[in-house]
Amino acid sequence: MQRNSPSVRSALRDPKILTKEVLAGLVVALALIPEAISFSILAGVDPRLGLFSSFIMAVTTAVIGGRPAMISAATGAVAIIIAPVARDHGLDFFLATVVLAGIFQILLAALGVAKLMRFIPRSVMIGFVNALAIIIFLAQMPYLIGVSIPAYALVAIGLVVMVVMPKLTSVIPAPLIAIVIVSAIVIFWGLNVQTVGDEGELPQSLPELLIPNVALNMTTFSIIAPYALAMALVGLLESLMTAKLVDEITDTKSAKTRESFAQGIGNVISGIFGGMGGCAMIGQTMINVKGSGARTRISTFTAGVLLLFLVVVLGDLVATIPMAALVAVMIMVSVGTFNWHSVRPSTLKQMPKTETFVMVTTVVVVIVTHNLAIGVIVGIVLEMVMFARRVAHFAETTRTVGEQDGVGAVLYTVKGELFFASSNDLTTQFEYTDDPENVVIDFSEAHIWDPSTVAALDSILDKYHRLGKSVEVKGMNDYSSGLYGRLAGRLGSE
Repeated sequence: MQRNSPSVRSALRDPKILTKEVLAGLVVALALIPEAISFSILAGVDPRLGLFSSFIMAVTTAVIGGRPAMISAATGAVAIIIAPVARDHGLDFFLATVVLAGIFQILLAALGVAKLMRFIPRSVMIGFVNALAIIIFLAQMPYLIGVSIPAYALVAIGLVVMVVMPKLTSVIPAPLIAIVIVSAIVIFWGLNVQTVGDEGELPQSLPELLIPNVALNMTTFSIIAPYALAMALVGLLESLMTAKLVDEITDTKSAKTRESFAQGIGNVISGIFGGMGGCAMIGQTMINVKGSGARTRISTFTAGVLLLFLVVVLGDLVATIPMAALVAVMIMVSVGTFNWHSVRPSTLKQMPKTETFVMVTTVVVVIVTHNLAIGVIVGIVLEMVMFARRVAHFAETTRTVGEQDGVGAVLYTVKGELFFASSNDLTTQFEYTDDPENVVIDFSEAHIWDPSTVAALDSILDKYHRLGKSVEVKGMNDYSSGLYGRLAGRLGSE
């Protein structure tokens, strides 16, 4: 049974809920700043593009998105895909790619691509979540390797605060308390540790309308379309997977087609205002939903607005926040995101080996490629292969020898669902040369789903006819009979 999350209207009327949502947005905004800067550098563009994009994506999806409390912003997956455009063709082509990716996402949303989410198997979903947790943790390694002892101590203090504080109070999100305490320690003691300001220069002005200066012709389209389509697909996949995860955590349902439209619109607006685009950020979403307990659009909207306010108005103050505080937050997010139940010995013992194999493969591919979308696609394809192998033997044929009108006859009773995987074995289940003159094939307990089965049946009949034997096919249901009637004899022979 699904829960009813508080609406924006009810949250605005309840000071306790409103406070939680606003503070959750503040935590996310603080955590977004260094990541947006890092992803901008990864894409080979000015840090302002990542920060402005994070603001635009968060506010846009907060207003028109289909998954309340989910955080969308500039992401590493998008940065990796479109980085070659900035490097090889310049900023204008880069921004045009972002706009075109948004248009592609709007078209994909109109085509109902979000409905395909129901076909992502559980093993792939768990692999996606576990891989994400590992990637989040590994992303903190540059701030944990080769740093000073005070930096380690600050991370440890932040972790302790986030473990203890939820047991004392839930009014203020534990990650925010940890950031404040660790920052205060650094300022009071004058510790020399890495800060947010060391990650890159913060902008000092608001985003401005910046229409890409590119020729609107097929040459431009041929350059940017492959990158834009890849960005659109990866962005939608990560966003819809994140939305599905939030659905499970909150026991609520999201409007995934609406979210797909929102992602596209957000990227179009981002591109024309000088942003690098983005998609849902599962790490920040986990901070918001699990770490801070946010449930409404208010937290997402607040995260976007406060992000812009912090970097433009309070940039000098934000620059002094120690990275150790944010690293501690992300480590806690990593631990909380990982599905520990999936790797318990008791679970692994009970789970089918194929399911575990798909999960582990998804995790490994994601970690090796540093791309969640590639890992998910590989996991889905692998699960399809495993499923095809399992159902390949679902079709069962029973042979009964007897007489028909005083003449030797054989009855084959076919049972099961017949499609491209299971029907491949169908042709091998008949005793062509040993069967008597009359052959009856009964499909009353079977269902023909596709042309592959029709072709297999054509092959069976052809083999009997070449041996001069009579074959009667009976018992097909309406769908099977209609499909067979349309395609029989028109698919070619072996």
